[in-house]
Amino acid sequence: MARPLQCVGLLRIAVQPAIVIVGSGERKVATLTPPVSISQENEKNPWLAAAARFDEAAARLGLDDGMRKVLGTPAREVIVHIPVQLDDGRLEVFTGYRVQHSIARGPAKGGIRFAPDVTLDEVRALASWMTWKCAVVNIPFGGGKGGVICDPNILSETELEKLTRRYTAEIIDFIGPERDVPAPDVNTNEKVMAWIMDTYSMHTRHTVTAIVTGKPMSLGGSRGRPEATGRGCMIVTQQALSKFGLTPESTKVVIQGFGNVGGMAAKLMSAAGFKIVAIVEYDGAVYNPHGLDIPALQRHRAETGSITGFSEAEDMDKAEAMFLPCDVLLPAATENVIHSGNAHRLRCRILCEGANGPTTPLADQILAEKGVFVIPDILANAGGVTVSYFEWVQDRQGFFWNEALVNERLQEIMVESFDAVVQYAETHATNNRIAAYMLALDRVAYAIKLRGIYA
Repeated sequence: MARPLQCVGLLRIAVQPAIVIVGSGERKVATLTPPVSISQENEKNPWLAAAARFDEAAARLGLDDGMRKVLGTPAREVIVHIPVQLDDGRLEVFTGYRVQHSIARGPAKGGIRFAPDVTLDEVRALASWMTWKCAVVNIPFGGGKGGVICDPNILSETELEKLTRRYTAEIIDFIGPERDVPAPDVNTNEKVMAWIMDTYSMHTRHTVTAIVTGKPMSLGGSRGRPEATGRGCMIVTQQALSKFGLTPESTKVVIQGFGNVGGMAAKLMSAAGFKIVAIVEYDGAVYNPHGLDIPALQRHRAETGSITGFSEAEDMDKAEAMFLPCDVLLPAATENVIHSGNAHRLRCRILCEGANGPTTPLADQILAEKGVFVIPDILANAGGVTVSYFEWVQDRQGFFWNEALVNERLQEIMVESFDAVVQYAETHATNNRIAAYMLALDRVAYAIKLRGIYA
């Protein structure tokens, strides 16, 4: 079995050589696809990070070079340029992407983000993570992702709607309930999904609710969807606590990010008895060693626009709050917040990754040496895509479930998936992240082998 080669500041993933018979009968070693190298200079490149984890999992599974290429290459990448007339009459052209990484196990599935720093590498990485995420929780989707380079904070609602509808029209031949099902992501929400659903429906001349998930309830959204990602994080954290013989009441939690994922995880975990001692946001952090009153903090932010200045907690440096002593650290904001420059400072026992890609490959090595139990993103935040799958199923059936049923089925899938990943890690003597990748790659590769290659 191949092993990762380690050296200072550089992570290289070893691969198994292939033996080739040449004309004279001489046996020579042929090198497989070159391994991905991660250095401190490029460790925050999301596509390289995803590729490095993929390479290690593929090597441990012993996948041949052909299957590696199929699994490691996006099936389709669409780049569109979107003209939009702004409110002042000017024309602006925005660039958008949609990447479909895999459709081997079902339609592509993944969010659409609006942000000024969207890159094709980022969208590729997120699409591949969606493939593995759906496979880890064993739902019948592949991975997709989309994005538009823009700053939604300086666009009016009318301009955002025009941008969304034109973007949808440009990619309309590549999406659909059986092809690719978008969802909300960074700076997009249920209103944006409603615009996409309406645009697609107008083009097809009939209402198609299953084209997107994360929609308003009145347009075919699912009960339990707003809470799903945060609830999933709580469920897998509870499973990890059981593994270590801990209880929620004795567990101190630090959450980085107080948006949909972090805010909902904080609300649900606090209600379940967890002691949320710190919340970290982009504009500051608040700390109370006895536990924060999360509903009161949410009201404070709604009134003031910030978590800082909360009377029942002390403000602290946001750059230091993640390194408070705690039982659980839950990063729920952006990529690459835990890296080789700060991973050694973490003082948590369990790291539950609510965000996509919050930990770099070099940081993984440090966390392993520290003995931190990592619940990887492709498992920890899969509650969102799981309930999106429920929404898609309900839309296609035209029959909707109550919230208790949604939460019950989410609990069942998250617990089964956590147990499968931990068992895979123990069986193959690896960490949880590589185990999750191995499990996912195994399932996708098996589906491809069963289907065969059409040519």
